[in-house]
Amino acid sequence: MTIMTVGEFKRDFSEALKRVQAGEEIAISYGKNKEIVARLVPKASPPKAKRKLGILKGKVQFNADFKMTEEEFLGI
Repeated sequence: MTIMTVGEFKRDFSEALKRVQAGEEIAISYGKNKEIVARLVPKASPPKAKRKLGILKGKVQFNADFKMTEEEFLGI
């Protein structure tokens, strides 16, 4: 990923679009701290791989008499 300031992006807009069309991702930074405020990504970017959620293996079962109020669930 390439990082460009707003000024660089404005100056090289056409070149930035060509790079994005070629599959590159461009981040745009702004301000004194050069904080990234936007990202330009290709329209037809490949789908991200599925992530594994947690390390839990097996099944989770609850007893038929298990009850929890909304307050307990939310920790209120």
